[in-house]
Formats: sequence, structure tokens, C-alpha cells
Amino acid sequence: MTFDVRINPDAPADSLEAKRPSVDNGLQVPDPARYYAREFMQKEWERLWPRVWLLAGVTSDLPEEGDYCTFDFGHEQFLLVRQEDGGIKAFYNVCPHRANRIALNERGSVAQFTCAFHGWQFHCDGRLKGITDEETFAPALVAHRPGMTEVRCDQVGGLIFINMDGKAPPLKQWIGLPDGYIENYEIDKMHCVRHVRSTWDANWKVGVDSFYETYHLPHIHPQTQGVMDDFSQLDLYPNGFQRMIVPLCVKSHRIADQDTVDAGLRFMMQDAGMDPDSFKGNAREVRTAVQQSKRQRAQRLGLSHYEKFTDGQLTDSWATGFFPNVQIGMHPEGVFIMRFLPHPDDPTKFFYDNMTMYRYVDDPNYNVPAWMGLPEGTDVTGRVRPNIEHVPEGTKPDLGEVLDQDVELVAAVGAGSRSRGFRGPLWGEQEVRIRHYHREIDRYVNGEK
Repeated sequence: MTFDVRINPDAPADSLEAKRPSVDNGLQVPDPARYYAREFMQKEWERLWPRVWLLAGVTSDLPEEGDYCTFDFGHEQFLLVRQEDGGIKAFYNVCPHRANRIALNERGSVAQFTCAFHGWQFHCDGRLKGITDEETFAPALVAHRPGMTEVRCDQVGGLIFINMDGKAPPLKQWIGLPDGYIENYEIDKMHCVRHVRSTWDANWKVGVDSFYETYHLPHIHPQTQGVMDDFSQLDLYPNGFQRMIVPLCVKSHRIADQDTVDAGLRFMMQDAGMDPDSFKGNAREVRTAVQQSKRQRAQRLGLSHYEKFTDGQLTDSWATGFFPNVQIGMHPEGVFIMRFLPHPDDPTKFFYDNMTMYRYVDDPNYNVPAWMGLPEGTDVTGRVRPNIEHVPEGTKPDLGEVLDQDVELVAAVGAGSRSRGFRGPLWGEQEVRIRHYHREIDRYVNGEK
């Protein structure tokens, strides 16, 4: 069998929607120890994480000079700061004097940074501004003017990345996606309207694996079958990047009745500004009608970036994998950023970090899409950046019915991966994205990159 779903079989070869050529990543069954062994975790800390570009933040979180936010990764914490010239720099959030955290809040705005321990001062560009009682230090000890330690930082399409060892290829060269793929969504004009961080009981790769396929939807999330198909278009890009195009506003091919417009599809039409009661077509025609409605609404509201999208992008989720540990569900109205952050010490736990980004439009017929799963009353204007919701371990993160189901699933898979009866994952053709990014991980861990 060859699994070859094409959402738009007529898409031109140079279209971002076109099906990519297949990639042969072999049929190797990897040792399941990668999901729990401390030895494998240590290799990742040494050979993977310092050498890749890590998604550290979004530009809209730093609108003005002196605005900063922090990014936690393992034992490290990074400080992202908007500069006077409009650029963004990143630093290790550690004082060169005695290793105190220089910024103690997750975000803020300052004219300068002052270490709360002994009052050393630093410019926003990392340069040392002043040492308290400097005359009491031997001149040779501080002659190098110890400022904050800078880390390589770059951005694309409103996304901020850092690289710890400074040796990765240029960001745009390293990102395996075609030109315009990220930029067309104009994420820099979106704002974070919810940010949740929770601890899950599994290795970070178990988390990524679970979100990199729709094979599990009819079994774990049967409620989705009325509004999306679980046969997705799967595309593999260089450097471990990949995506799946998940068709929305359609019924799963597993449902016998493909004609009746049920409650789920009516809800999707309302999301697009349509009146479901006036719709005269059948369920097979809903997706096209929603696309037309969204395009007409965008023209009325002056949202010119919609002109860059294919019709399919107006309905479908382009769930895009950014190697090694990020997935972004990309939509014109907003994006859902998932980061799977490794626990610094325990290979059987990870932090699930997600940011809901929305492009606010002040119009009663333009609303937050239901797929965002935002709690009622959420401020979506972007005027105030919400604090990160830190969910205690063992507590469901309240991310909506589907994601809360995934918490239990991932924990069960994490536990099962450590069983003597499990000999390694058997990835089928609906799971090629998983094999693709694991193969790239192995290139780093095994010293091929």
C-alpha cells in the first residue's frame, strides 16, 4: 500500500499546497530506550539541543525598546530583549558576577537591567553599565568588562529562534520550509491571547509523536469525525521539518452519511460568518462554502494577507513541524504553537507549552475560531499579554476536550514505552512525519551532523 493523500490534486508543482516527493527514511525499528533512557537524554543535551535553532518566542511579545521576556529550556533560561534599533537580542539570564538571574520576572520592560543580588547594572544590549563598589575589585578581574553572555538569535515571520553553540547554519537556511510558507501568515501581526504550560508524564518525543499524526483521531477523539477527516496530506522537508494538511469542514471518510449537515458543520459555518439556516447545500459542499465566505469576509475587512493563501488554507489546518520540538497549527486567523520542552533531569517527563496566537479584528462578524478552544471571557484584543498559566503536575491543563484527552493518552504511551514487552515503534505510512524527525534526531545524536 502507498498512502498518498493529496488535498488538492490539481495544485501546481510550485504551490505551497502541492504534495511533496516522498522521502525514504527506511523501516528501522528504533530502540525504545530513546523514550526513557538517561543515556539517550544526555546525548540529546550534548549533541542535539545546543546545535539546533530553538523557537524561543514571538516578536509581538516585544513591541517596544526595552521589552523583554524569558524562555526556559532545561537548566537554562534565556532573556529576549527588544533593542533600540528595533532588533532583538538574546542572552543567558545569568549575572556574570555570582550567577543570579538578572531578570526575575517572565516578562517586563526596562531601561536597564539591574541584578537584585549586588546591584550590577547592564544595558539592554548586554553591555556592562556599572559594578557596585568597583574600586573593591582587582582591576585585572573585571578588565574584560563582564556583560551579559549573548546567545545567537534570529527571527523569521514573527517567530524568534535562538542557537546555543553559535554554529548552526543561518536560520533561513536551516529552516527546511519553502520561502513564504511562514511569512504569509503574518504571525508578527498576531498576539498571544493564552499561554499554558503543563507537565506531562512521558518523554518529550512521545508528546511530539502523538501530535504528528491523525491516525489516532477516530479512536481517541471520535467527536472530531463530523468536522474533519483523519486522512491527511503528509509532506516531508529538509532538516527534519514536515507537515500534515488536515482537511476541516468535512466529515471523516469513515462516516457513512456524507450528505447531512450536522451540528458540527453548522458550527464551522458560523465560525466563518455564515448563517447555517440559509445554507442549501449538503455536507460535501460545506468546505467550499466556508472558503468562499472567509475570502469574501476578508475582502470586506481589508485583510489583504488572505490573497496569499490557497482556498484550502482558509479551512484546513497546516500542522507544521519545526524540528526538533515544535508544531504550529497554522490558520489565517491565528496559529496554535505547541512546544514540547524536555525535562532537565527526568527523561520520563516533559513540559507541554502552548501559545494561542490570534489576529484581532474589531468586527462583530469576525470571531475567534472555535478550534482555538479558548475559555469563555478570554481577552482576544491583544492589548494585554496574558501571564503564562502554570498548571500543577497531575492537573489537567483545561485546553479543551480533545487536548485533555491527549494528556491521558500520552501518559499511557510513556508508561508503555518502558515495558519489557515493547520492542520499538512500528511506524506506518500515516506516521511518516514521526519517522522523519526521529531520523534527523539520530543524525545529531550519532554524530552525523
